Amino acid sequence: MYSNKNEGPRRGRSFDSMNIGLEEKLLNNEINKSTFTKIEENTEKKNTSEKGRATIIFSLKNEVGGLVKALKLFQENHVNLVHIESRKSKRRNSEFEIFVDCDSNHEQLNEIIQLLRKHVNVVDMEPPDNSCLDEEDMYNVPWFPKKISDLDKCANRVLMYGSELDADHPGFKDNVYRKRRKYFADLAMAFKHGDLIPRIEFTEEEVKTWGVVYRELNKLYPTHACREYLKNLPLLSKYCEFREDNIPQLEDVSRFLRERTGFTIRPVAGYLSPRDFLAGLAFRVFHCTQYVRHSSDPLYTPEPDTCHELLGHVPLLAEPSFAQFSQEIGLASLGASDDSVQKLATCYFFTVEFGLCKQEGQLRAYGAGLLSSISELKHALSGKARIMPFDPKVTSKQECIITTFQDVYFVSDSFEEAKVKMREFAKTIKRPFTVRYNPYTQSVDVLKDTSSINSVVEELRHELDIVGDALSRLNTQLGI
Repeated sequence: MYSNKNEGPRRGRSFDSMNIGLEEKLLNNEINKSTFTKIEENTEKKNTSEKGRATIIFSLKNEVGGLVKALKLFQENHVNLVHIESRKSKRRNSEFEIFVDCDSNHEQLNEIIQLLRKHVNVVDMEPPDNSCLDEEDMYNVPWFPKKISDLDKCANRVLMYGSELDADHPGFKDNVYRKRRKYFADLAMAFKHGDLIPRIEFTEEEVKTWGVVYRELNKLYPTHACREYLKNLPLLSKYCEFREDNIPQLEDVSRFLRERTGFTIRPVAGYLSPRDFLAGLAFRVFHCTQYVRHSSDPLYTPEPDTCHELLGHVPLLAEPSFAQFSQEIGLASLGASDDSVQKLATCYFFTVEFGLCKQEGQLRAYGAGLLSSISELKHALSGKARIMPFDPKVTSKQECIITTFQDVYFVSDSFEEAKVKMREFAKTIKRPFTVRYNPYTQSVDVLKDTSSINSVVEELRHELDIVGDALSRLNTQLGI
């Protein structure tokens, strides 16, 4: 849960082909099965301390074997090729150009260029001076967690609520409720990565409040909730005891999600900043409250509570495609500027919190804010609400409203469509690197130099080998 008090939106209420004939075949033989391959691993490393990534773009002269001759020059001069591709020339539509990435120093590059000119037309080149980011570039990047345990450093930076309540909060004058809220806040503040989430003995009043919310919302789900939600809710009833007379334990829910999508739950005392909240999603960690709203009005809360988290968010965090969508928003936020985080948080708000989708020609809700708010769920699907197609460029500029219904809701045809759009939007975020989540170490790899990128390429080649082997075995079984 996050707040827009300092940085961004917060949740309120209960919402909750190049055809070159023979040369192409020879090229394929040279680069083996992947364009991301090394022509030769030389034991003679010349000026290795000065080497960096260089780029050469050239077009072929009208002679037989020109491409093979060019590639052989790299091999003979111990220049390691790490990427080759052909592409249609932007200068002459009738020609194709060869784009080559290589590990080279300035001296080697000058030598290879002179030799290449005998066989090809050199179009462009970039010297090896950008193989790694300057330390100054990284110095200006906001801190972000690199491994899952780093969340311990930011999970307790609660901006509001927690054990403190505003004067207009339903429980402000209830000393018993305030004491109970402090109990939940203390548990969350003491939590560290690797701990078991404490099991709670909920009071009779808390269970009754949960029961009212659970019962009333379940009347609407069959006609208002998306199919993925309806598929996962019964599983939560079976494995995590989601019932009208029982408030599920976060540890049980966390174990269930871990087996389904790799997400885990982390208790939180109150509102986090958008940056800290989204950072958790990058590691497939969902910061979740454990307290229950005040009993005086079970169908209203000025802040997300466990009813909102468990009934709104959890069923879809158990859905792989939705879980990946959530994580990708989190990954895009790491090291981004405050303005970019604000835009990502707004997109999160209008998708994960208040998103709609089309299924069987009907609008259905997948946003947790809708799926945990009876009145707004009815309103959003009433036919009277303003609906627009989800477009991150537009959505990121929309005002997030926390005191009344939203002015507009955004609809996607599917989670996959929303995910593709968010990926493209994330590419527009300015930061001097990109990140990749490593599920084995539960950490993020910062891709900022040739070495880190090559490591990822090697991993991808291994994964492709596995896919290739699986296809080969399948073809054998099918007699192909």
